[in-house]
Amino acid sequence: MNFGIYVARSARHWPDQAAVLFRDQVLTYRQLEEQSNRLAHALQSQGLRKGDRVAIVSPNRPDIVVAECAFYKLGLVKVALNSRLSPQELEDALDNAEPVACLVAPTHRPMVQAMRERLNSLRYAIAWDCTEVDRASGWLDGAALMAQASSRHIHIDLTPDDLAVLHYTSGSTGKLKAAMQTTGNRMTSLRKVIMGRMQGNGDDVMLLVGPITHASGMFIQALLFQGVRILLLDRFHPAEVLAAIEKHRVTMTFMVPAMIHALLAEPSLKTRDLSSLRLLSYGAAPMSPARIREAWAAFGPVLAQGYGAGETTGGVISLSIADHARAIEGDKPQLLSACGRAVCESELEVLDEQGLPVQGDAIGEICVRGPDVFAGYWRAPEVTEAAFDAQGWLHTGDLARVDDEGYIYIVDRKKDMLVSGGFNVYPSEIEAVLAQHPAIYEVCVVGVPDEHWGEAVKAVVVLRAEAQASEQELIDFCKERLADFKKPRSVDFVAELPKNSNGKLSRKEVRERYWQGRERKVN
Repeated sequence: MNFGIYVARSARHWPDQAAVLFRDQVLTYRQLEEQSNRLAHALQSQGLRKGDRVAIVSPNRPDIVVAECAFYKLGLVKVALNSRLSPQELEDALDNAEPVACLVAPTHRPMVQAMRERLNSLRYAIAWDCTEVDRASGWLDGAALMAQASSRHIHIDLTPDDLAVLHYTSGSTGKLKAAMQTTGNRMTSLRKVIMGRMQGNGDDVMLLVGPITHASGMFIQALLFQGVRILLLDRFHPAEVLAAIEKHRVTMTFMVPAMIHALLAEPSLKTRDLSSLRLLSYGAAPMSPARIREAWAAFGPVLAQGYGAGETTGGVISLSIADHARAIEGDKPQLLSACGRAVCESELEVLDEQGLPVQGDAIGEICVRGPDVFAGYWRAPEVTEAAFDAQGWLHTGDLARVDDEGYIYIVDRKKDMLVSGGFNVYPSEIEAVLAQHPAIYEVCVVGVPDEHWGEAVKAVVVLRAEAQASEQELIDFCKERLADFKKPRSVDFVAELPKNSNGKLSRKEVRERYWQGRERKVN
């Protein structure tokens, strides 16, 4: 078992077909096979072996696809990190993962260089686009290593239980935690992508603009398996995205709702030819029914929604194009408030506190088990144990109801986590930062409804007596210490925060004020 077999097969089937498009670069399937072999041999020559962890710190670029294929071939564990992490968050993740090697783009080289001496496990710092200054600082030249290595096919046999990916995401304490995705998990993910809504062929062009070191990267092997052309963008700019769809005749893409909102607001939308699109898949956060209808009118009957997580190695619930059509043009408009029905191999139930499936208007927690469910959290046995019940169900923390056709409607979150722009955000992390500000006496962070972000991060603050602080000052204070997507987008100042009978902060009461009149407690 090894994804490397499929890469070699695709190179044999479609040698001159473009595998990856990026700016003016074209990487064919033959070149992808050769370059991933070279990188695998190069890493092996440096002493890396099956099970060693290797981090990638970079915005989107073709080298990431090459690296992922090489890692699979050699049985290395990819440390998947969001390129938008702050320096402290990145260092915390690298310190936790203890990678043997790290592949770094020029954009992030200064950040990694500043922490290299503190990363005791890091033996090899490998630079893409290596300069003389980099080499003088002890960086290895990635291109030179590959040039000296063999292009002969290489792969080792792996078992379903072999660790493949450490997928980092924010934890409930605010600290980054890594979902351990096995080779078996990733193989299951490949199958469900192909079995689901992303069936493709050599005529398809898949646009990926989200970080492929993170969630968007789960699609890559399934796309390569099918001979699809992957169009990478290294940043999201609405006008550039629309131009790319038109220029490259993009047929499929995946976006978070905040991206779709930005496209709908982009003036050039009305002048671009987007007729090539047959699938605009969205997920990571829900989208309001009004915006779904607007997107349907703008892009055509191409919308499909997916629900999943790093812990489920991608989507486990889907609201198909046909479901959207039924809601917008047919007899069930309420479907636009659903996240869909269970798909593919996943076993999924909405369970009450007694572990029984809910019915009718009753609300329970979405629970999943099956071959795509992760192996637990890296070096966090207590957190892992808390995530599963005695029957092996993974508890997602999302509360939902189920109608008589099996459609699932999320109504709230069991935990405090909010989703803003497709990213998981934990209030405690932001509160811990704001508590360091000398003017703040007390703070509560909640998610509030936002048409663009799904949920926007709001800080509700009580200032110390006679202290002063502006909204922008507090936002900037967070911006210096947290990833951009975690900073509050607004701040409300209040005289006091509500407490429960035990004297503890009532986050629920703070939050409810902003969600009054809404049936759905997540946007």
